[in-house]
Amino acid sequence: MTSDTKAKEESKSSQDLAGKLQGVAKVLFDFLCAVIPYTIKAGYKIHAFWNHCDDNVVAAFIGFVFCFFGGMFPTLFSAIQAAEQGGRAALVDAVSDLCDEAVIIIRESKKDDKEDKDGDGVEDIKQLDNKEYVKRKTLLVLSKCNPKKIDKALNAMYTVWLSVMAVLTVQFAKYIQMANSIAEFMKQPVERFVEPIVIAATPDHYDKWIPVILGWICEAIGISLAWTIASIQIAFASSMKGGLMLARAGYKALLKHNIRLGGLIVDNHEHTNIDEYASYVLAALGFMFQFFVGFRAPFPLNLLLWPFEIGEWIIRVGLMRNSNAS
Repeated sequence: MTSDTKAKEESKSSQDLAGKLQGVAKVLFDFLCAVIPYTIKAGYKIHAFWNHCDDNVVAAFIGFVFCFFGGMFPTLFSAIQAAEQGGRAALVDAVSDLCDEAVIIIRESKKDDKEDKDGDGVEDIKQLDNKEYVKRKTLLVLSKCNPKKIDKALNAMYTVWLSVMAVLTVQFAKYIQMANSIAEFMKQPVERFVEPIVIAATPDHYDKWIPVILGWICEAIGISLAWTIASIQIAFASSMKGGLMLARAGYKALLKHNIRLGGLIVDNHEHTNIDEYASYVLAALGFMFQFFVGFRAPFPLNLLLWPFEIGEWIIRVGLMRNSNAS
């Protein structure tokens, strides 16, 4: 095979890949335009509902989450707590500004979808190929959004992210080191025994990705093993903390409705141990639940909690990258 023929084949392969990516971008853009408005509306409703909830109900909910899910999302919950000290209000405002910009872009995109400038009875957008479609929507986004508002929101989010990473890096230092050690230990045999086999089975113009992808896999395995150990330890502590919060919230609810349980519920919880005994039972149930489901959200909860799982992995990878960079 001559160098010119090889170059032509590589160029054709690149063009095919670009065409596929443009098709995926089109489908993804349409999907986001359909889903984001409902997500934003649901988020605003949840936020309004949360602000109007009774403090005891909020405490009960937080206690329940820590008791039964603390070990499943340890870094995510710690990041939320760190964000409280690192600028949660600024983060909420930034997300709200980005949501407003997204709503504007989606509204303008829907108007653009209905345009028929040539008057042939068919919307202009339906007559474009994938490349022209992506170009048109990209220009629409650039022309309709407010760059200063987006820049300010992203800067605020990045500032909070840095402060959260600084706190979590110290808090989870031993687990980060464990994950890095496992990944480095695995890379040597993988590079010696696995990488040559995979490279031999991969086309020449793609084999440069093999070391990088295998490195990512080693890091993922290291993160998984290290954070399994972390999840066990954190689940034990969070189940006790959450169990006590849940028991205290339940005690206040019984007291509020004048349910005394034969004199076990008194006016001051410090004069009785019933709430502490209840917290032990709840903590045991919470830890056992997390242990038996393998510290992963079971079906069908995983369908509802997948954004939390994605957030958990993003933070874990960010911690490892931050640790390696420092």
